[in-house]
Amino acid sequence: MAIRIITDSAADYSAQEIERRGITCIPMTISFGEEQFLDGVDLTKEQFYEKLLENKDFPKTSQPSPTTFINCFEEAKAAGDEVIVILIAGVLSGTIQSALLAKDMVEYDAIHVVDSQNATLGMRFLVDRAVFLRDQGCSAEQIVEELDALKPRIRLYAGLDTLEYLQKGGRLSKSQAVLGNLVNLKPVITVTELGEVSLCGRQIGMRHAFKQIAGILEEEAPDVAYPVYFIYAYDKKNCVNFIQYLKKKGMDFGTPKLRGIGATIGSHIGTGAFGIVYVK
Repeated sequence: MAIRIITDSAADYSAQEIERRGITCIPMTISFGEEQFLDGVDLTKEQFYEKLLENKDFPKTSQPSPTTFINCFEEAKAAGDEVIVILIAGVLSGTIQSALLAKDMVEYDAIHVVDSQNATLGMRFLVDRAVFLRDQGCSAEQIVEELDALKPRIRLYAGLDTLEYLQKGGRLSKSQAVLGNLVNLKPVITVTELGEVSLCGRQIGMRHAFKQIAGILEEEAPDVAYPVYFIYAYDKKNCVNFIQYLKKKGMDFGTPKLRGIGATIGSHIGTGAFGIVYVK
């Protein structure tokens, strides 16, 4: 009995990374007005941000339908394989509900649906750990148990370069965005242990955003047994400057692992965002 690992496109894997890991990635649907695209299938990260900058329509993301999961689950059931499904936080998307509904419809107990309680590179820690444990011969129950223990240790902090998309997405009023732009406000966000995106700072200027996140890193050092990822949205400049800032503060994480944020989260934060993802 093999173990199949499934995730969704909010994990921001490239097609090559998906193939190397031997996993399945279910795409979200990204809409610009009447145009619809499958995230990572017919819309790359670069193409998404180009459309985001060019398009007046605010992009919308839609969860995969239960049918998409049913097809994967039926194949696994026919083969007698177990399935571990690691998905974007349930508080951020209804994707996990689609998977649970599909599991009920397939009537196959060997499907384990895991709420990552995270997004983007935070999900990657769980998927990569599941792949590692699968390849070590662990059972599905052992893998899920380890993932549940790892989830609360994952940290994601990001600084936003623009308020435009928070306003377009309804998280800020137009007057708040105008005032914020006047004072060069840079929000700092995190993902809570429940998977919610939460504001944890409002800094004047990007350097102060760097300083806040660096202070957090000093208080809770990353576990060196896991990689440290630096994330960026389309433009790497702020991310590269953040890495240099950390080095000057004596925090050197070796050769930086830079990863681009895709459409699912990029829709809400816009271009120029930077951040760090690690295991505490």
